[in-house]
Amino acid sequence: MTLEIRPLTDADVDSVVSLWQECGLTRPWNDPLADIRRARAVWPDLLLIAKDRDALVGSVMAGYDGHRGWLYYLAAAPSRRGEGIGRRLVEEAESRLLALGCPKVMLMVRAGNDAVLEFYDGLDYTRESTLLTGKRLIPDA
Repeated sequence: MTLEIRPLTDADVDSVVSLWQECGLTRPWNDPLADIRRARAVWPDLLLIAKDRDALVGSVMAGYDGHRGWLYYLAAAPSRRGEGIGRRLVEEAESRLLALGCPKVMLMVRAGNDAVLEFYDGLDYTRESTLLTGKRLIPDA
């Protein structure tokens, strides 16, 4: 496998959204195109893709607010799972966050998604006992 990890470009957007849909990461209340646009406006080098030759095989969106880093939309093509693509994307996102001085990275996992929790357990992430609350400021749908 010749895996290239790099920031997303305009030419990658449709393929990334398709990957997110294939992996079940999109939700009707979040417009993935708006998520991409917003992320690239703030940290364009933290929305990463993984390509094997010409095939898009993974993505991750990272963010940093000056206090914590966050990971979103980690995806590996279902036909390519188990090859280390997700691990490589997380490692690259962590490396970029660390270079920005980010002291800790967090992520959200939907309740009941045990396979994802186990994946992050294997990357030395610690399950936190924090509860999240949210408020939508700009409706996407």
